[in-house]
Formats: sequence, C-alpha cells, structure tokens
Amino acid sequence: MAEPFRVGFVPGVSPGKWLGKWEERLPDSPLAPRLVEVEEQRELLTGGELDVCFVRLPLEREGLHLIPLYTEVPVVVAAKDHPLTAFDELDVADLAGEHLLQDPATCPAWAAVADEVRDGTRVETPPMTLEQAVEVAASGAGVLIVPMSLARLHQRKDVRYRPLTGVEGSGIGLAWLVDNEDPRVETFIGIVRGRTERSSRQPVDDGARPREEPRPSAARGGVAQPGRGRGRSGPRRQGPPGRRRGGR
Repeated sequence: MAEPFRVGFVPGVSPGKWLGKWEERLPDSPLAPRLVEVEEQRELLTGGELDVCFVRLPLEREGLHLIPLYTEVPVVVAAKDHPLTAFDELDVADLAGEHLLQDPATCPAWAAVADEVRDGTRVETPPMTLEQAVEVAASGAGVLIVPMSLARLHQRKDVRYRPLTGVEGSGIGLAWLVDNEDPRVETFIGIVRGRTERSSRQPVDDGARPREEPRPSAARGGVAQPGRGRGRSGPRRQGPPGRRRGGR
C-alpha cells in the first residue's frame, strides 16, 4: 500500500469535504490528516512532514507553491452582556475605547484608532492561547478580533461575536513544497479546486486572487447579513420587532 498522503490544516479550516472526495475518488490511497498550529505550518511543510497544508496567511512563500483560496470575515468577540453585542455589525472605529486582549500588531487597524494606544495607557496582556483569551473576554475584561471560523471554534455560552468592518480579513490558502513531485499533490489540488476526474489538468497559478468567503446569513451562521456601507455615526442597531435579529 502507498504511503499516506499527509494533509495539514490550521485551526478554523474544515477540510472534511475535500478529504471525503479524495476517499471517494482514491479509496486505495490513504490519507493522513493533521491539525497544525499556525506557528508551525511552514516548518512542517519545509521539513517534509506534510505533503500539502491548508495555511493561514500571510506565509513566507520561498520554496513553496501557494494557492490563495478564500478570505475569512473578521469578527469582534465580546462578553455576552457587552454593549457591543446590541449591534448586528461593527466598524473598527467603534472599538476605539475597548481593551484588546491580543498584540495590537495583529490588528493594525485597531491600533490606529485605539484610545489606549494613543494615550499610552495600554497595559499589555500576558501571553495566552486563543481559548484562554476567549475566556478572559467572557469576563468582560476586553475584546478579541479574530476570523469568524476561530470565533465559532471557540464559541461559548457567555460570549458573542459580530462581523467587523475596517479590518483586513484573514486569508486561507493551500501550500506545498516547490520540489514535491508526488503526482498526488496535483490530484489533491484538483479536488480542492472542484475539478472532476475527467477534467483536464490546469496549470497552477500562484498569483490567483483570493476570493472572499461568503458572509453567513442569520439562518446559517446566526449573524445577520452585514449592510453595504455605513456612515461614521456609529454601529448599525438592530431593527424593530419582527425584523430578523443578529447574534447567536
């Protein structure tokens, strides 16, 4: 039997649909899926421990091929009873008075408007895992800005998340070593791109423009569909009774 095809994926990515298609198409070619942390995604690829990996961008591309796949919607995570959760959607400027429970460098758009950064009153938070940071957010001690998939992954009964505009989304891509000549790599790329078994082989375009992940509707994701454009007068409030409300 052939060696397993090793597929890595970072938290927030759900590769099940692609792995399932692989098993349907190549039942005699085993898979070895592996959850990897963002900090190790490149090292595992360059070290030859993975054949392909669903990575979170940005990623140093030297020695790697990369196909951008989609861009995730950013959200703000706050305690269930936080005033921010009264709104369907927020702009980063609405968070100017909030304490961010992560390194401001991870969200330059927030750092540019934050009162505590401008006033020099910010107290840096100690190193925490995302799970720990969500727990702190649940206490009301601050907020987080993360991709929606990670907010869902760490969802708790005592926190809520809302779509956030004015912040760059987090990209997801598929990466593999430039010198990996295993033909199964091309097969897996075809599955991810939606090609059928009879489709002709298409060249890899490393410069493909990432597409934005569709924003979930209230029916699917529990968050009302964000509006197109808002003034600077503040976040959009929920509608009157009878209108579909945001939130989870």
